[in-house]
Amino acid sequence: MKILVTGAKGFVGKNLIAELRNQGYENIYEYGRTDNELLLDAYTKDCDFVFHLAGVNRPINDDEFMEGNKGFTTILIDYLKKHNNYAPIVLSSSIQARENNLYGQSKKAGENEVFSYAEETGANVYVYRLPNLFGKWSRPHYNSVIATFCHNIARGETIQVNDPNVDLELAYIDDVVNEFISTLNGQATKEDTYCVVKPTHRVKLGEIAELIQSFKESRTNLSIPNLNDPFTKKLYSTYLSYLSEDDFAYELKMNVDDRGSFTEFLKTKDRGQVSVNISKPGITKGNHWHHTKNEKFLVVSGEGVIRFRKLDSDDIIEYKVSGDKLEVVDIPVGYTHSIVNIGEKDLVTVMWVNEIFNPNNPDTYYLEV
Repeated sequence: MKILVTGAKGFVGKNLIAELRNQGYENIYEYGRTDNELLLDAYTKDCDFVFHLAGVNRPINDDEFMEGNKGFTTILIDYLKKHNNYAPIVLSSSIQARENNLYGQSKKAGENEVFSYAEETGANVYVYRLPNLFGKWSRPHYNSVIATFCHNIARGETIQVNDPNVDLELAYIDDVVNEFISTLNGQATKEDTYCVVKPTHRVKLGEIAELIQSFKESRTNLSIPNLNDPFTKKLYSTYLSYLSEDDFAYELKMNVDDRGSFTEFLKTKDRGQVSVNISKPGITKGNHWHHTKNEKFLVVSGEGVIRFRKLDSDDIIEYKVSGDKLEVVDIPVGYTHSIVNIGEKDLVTVMWVNEIFNPNNPDTYYLEV
């Protein structure tokens, strides 16, 4: 299938083309409004399907609204009809088409052109009135408040929240792309005349700002956002895509002594925390037990032995562990336990515990194995 994408260098266009290629579509004609119109002539003669994403939303002159959103749509359709090519069209419109402003009027006029094309030729058309979009590759300081917030907060720059109670309807770019690609098989999600992207998310502007700020702070407090919430998961992925290229890495606080080191890595309110423990050769760590706190140990380098003894027993249980064989060892409650480096190099252990350390209730009691 030969697919024409107008607005190919825009936010939606770049994401759509990337996923089309992921799914094996090779014949993709990429067209931008600054390209030579002869290309559009050639592409419309040969294409089997059209994603019409090109449009204008921040022109220098108001006249450019109608020229870019209706006028260019007319040009595209005229070329298709010139070549007797009645390829299906997906039109990226906007919920602003419901409003009586210059941008909305121009988007509505573009919709009318596409619907007229369908009536005249019998071609299938899919008109999407998209809400506010967010995701990777959107331009900050342009038409996406989330892109601007992510870009600025990641760099420690100020953001402006005029009204934190403003309610936004949002669609994530991957959901948009997946819905658009479904039209290639005639499986668009329709509601009456228009097609829709699902799911969408309704979130207040102030909540968005607070969430993004918490993402930045997570590097310091080692927290992980609630990724069980679909919007938070998508927003966090979006935020990471706006990190400055010299700021991908961040240091952790290593607690170092002559025995080795202990470094906290990740913390969650409901899934515990992960740390990295390094023990020097011959060093024993642990020799304590817990009432309720439980752990998992995973040795990833070196050789060691994990020993257990139940409080009311003299029997010692041993598990030999090695980075050559990745094996998780559960640390049950009610057993005093230790981990000993029996090798000749550092013993590196990834440790998970079911709760964030609470100095007021450490639930840790010294007792030699």
